[in-house]
Amino acid sequence: MNRVNFILVVFSFLWIAGCHEKTATITSLSMLEGGKTFAVPTGTAADQYVLKKFPDAEIKYFNTVLDCAIAVKTNKADAAVYDKPVLQNIAAKNEGLVVLSELLFDDQYGFAVQLENQELKTVMDEVLAELQSNGIYDDMMKRWFPEHGNPEPMPEIESNEANGILRFGTSAVTEPMSFYDADRRVVGFDIEFASRIAKKLNKRLEIIDMEFGAMLPALIAGKVDMIGAGLSITEERARKVLFSKSYYPSGIAAVVRSAAGERKEVRRKRYGTIDDVKDRRIAVLLGSIHDAYVMKTYPDAELLEYQNATDILTALKTDKADAGFYDHISLTEVFAKNPDLGILAQDVFFADIAAGFNEENDSLRERFNAFLQTIKSNGIYDEMVGRWVDKGLKEMPDIMVPSSSESIRFGVVGDLGMPFSLYHEGELTGFDIELGKRFAASLGKVYVPMDMPFPSLIAAASTGKIDLITASMMITEEREKRIDFSDPYYRSGATLIALKRNLAAYQHEDAGRAEKSFLGKVAESFYDNILLEKRYLLILGGLKITVIISIFAALLGTLLGGLVCFMRMSKRKLLSGIAGLFITLIRGTPVLVLLMIIFYIIFASVNINPVLVAVIAFGINFGAYVSEMFRTSIQGIDKGQSEAGIASGFTRVQTFIHIVMPQALRQVLPVYKGEFISLVKMTSIVGYVAVQDLTKASDIIRSRTFDAFFPLIMAAVIYLLIAWLLTWALDQVEISVDPKRKRVVKEVEASL
Repeated sequence: MNRVNFILVVFSFLWIAGCHEKTATITSLSMLEGGKTFAVPTGTAADQYVLKKFPDAEIKYFNTVLDCAIAVKTNKADAAVYDKPVLQNIAAKNEGLVVLSELLFDDQYGFAVQLENQELKTVMDEVLAELQSNGIYDDMMKRWFPEHGNPEPMPEIESNEANGILRFGTSAVTEPMSFYDADRRVVGFDIEFASRIAKKLNKRLEIIDMEFGAMLPALIAGKVDMIGAGLSITEERARKVLFSKSYYPSGIAAVVRSAAGERKEVRRKRYGTIDDVKDRRIAVLLGSIHDAYVMKTYPDAELLEYQNATDILTALKTDKADAGFYDHISLTEVFAKNPDLGILAQDVFFADIAAGFNEENDSLRERFNAFLQTIKSNGIYDEMVGRWVDKGLKEMPDIMVPSSSESIRFGVVGDLGMPFSLYHEGELTGFDIELGKRFAASLGKVYVPMDMPFPSLIAAASTGKIDLITASMMITEEREKRIDFSDPYYRSGATLIALKRNLAAYQHEDAGRAEKSFLGKVAESFYDNILLEKRYLLILGGLKITVIISIFAALLGTLLGGLVCFMRMSKRKLLSGIAGLFITLIRGTPVLVLLMIIFYIIFASVNINPVLVAVIAFGINFGAYVSEMFRTSIQGIDKGQSEAGIASGFTRVQTFIHIVMPQALRQVLPVYKGEFISLVKMTSIVGYVAVQDLTKASDIIRSRTFDAFFPLIMAAVIYLLIAWLLTWALDQVEISVDPKRKRVVKEVEASL
């Protein structure tokens, strides 16, 4: 072997060995030594912990913890470091990741207030001591950190605002500490703790969602009263803010890629009877009769309570629950939309359904009972059963609406499903809805549905927030202690359902099952990220904010740009100098920095809507660029034309309006169009000042679905459509002010 071949062999051996080392599965902290790459969220103390443990580490910063985990999964980093409970939650829902059992460091979570706010700090510590002594703290730990499945629903913590509002800054992408639930509410361990602090203070809790890195500046600037989102107590932070006592002992952990093929589906025994799930995870509707039945009949089962029926189906389909109770009468539509679900035990028990009333409203309950007897005797009730139950129709019949100023409020649950209540083509429909409308009409009053979570119905009726409940509520002894029930208007059976692949009765359906196609996966992602839990409402809300900020910032910037252009072209050196300084400062300042300065410094002591701040910041930035566009386009017009206009008898103003400006517009519009599109895209950073725009909405969806790509692609497509529409609109304006292009368009249209 000659020297060249020997060198090649050695090089190849080293290269192979190096590749093997690079792709080796990391199973301990010691394997992260030697200059490995770590992903950490911006604004957290995670980077400090990494460098203390691994001084030669390379740090990469990302916006959220989920982004860090995705970086690890896609080989952009060797490990992501953050609080262990958050990483465990992500790894459990994101195949291919595993949290190392060893901790880098022990950690302590705390809430933070301004340094001088010792009074609020004292209250936070008192509430923590009370929760730990009365057992509520232990309940919170079980609720938000379950051994299996998702956290339980957020409990209702009622408070008044006799003493005003308590503003709580958080970053709602750190499940289970702070995150958005299925009802698009910010919930979590930190949110419950903050709610109990507000209750102690007799204040209403106002939750302000923002980027994690923006929480400390917001607190220091007085935009919020306290902050928390798995916030680690560090010496550096303690110099700037005042921390509460540690309310949660955590630890800094690392998440890494799991070994290839390590995760394999565990084949479980198929369920044949209800006894097969007596010690498994059973999903029920929170506050329903099903939860009481499971607790009494199957005490060894793990009870999972959900806010709405959709969440039960989602839990089943995502293996967060093994079985779930559902009203048998509603299953026809459920199975039509979810063919992978089947029946484990049909009509496990029966219960009567009735309307619920405030205990002091006997007269209304008696009138409802009389109405119920009337429609049963005249055949209307049978028509309703035939329409909604037997035929499964979704169209509401015509019901005469009285011309009255009086109304009656009905508590309903809009997503119970057929045949009771659902949204069809944007309108509430179903058996319960028709029943309510007919009763309201019989009273000569206007029907007002109050769509709310099922667990809130009894509280709303008992406190007079609604007049009665028509939401397929089953009669129980416990409920009768708080509200009065009408005569039963239906009898329903409770059926236990599960995934077909887990049911012995559907074993034959496994044969020949093929893997989903690419289009099938796209359709599933579309459903999970857009349709499921009505997540499209988040997108629509974020899109609305993005459009509002873009349009109003462009209008403000255009007006400001015209003023600055006038000052810049003034013969007075003072005005020209001020305009020049303004342009230099604004164009030299990143728009994110400008946004933060305006929100946290200029308006530090003003309670201002952050959307308005965003409009001002982007308007100022846009105005600086637009002013120079205007100036260069005006100066590009030959001076001889202005002189000719004045010689013809025009004033300087008339000359500018009729001669200079039309030509300047034709020159400035192409550049203005591009700058406007850039403005729209730049609004994606407004999440730093607690504005839920389109980008923030996609982040919220990602934090719930843990889909790394679809929400981002969806947001990109929407931004692309916005840019296309704006480009088309500005093209039309450009054509209207350009005689030559207008003439060409007319000639083309004439030839067609």
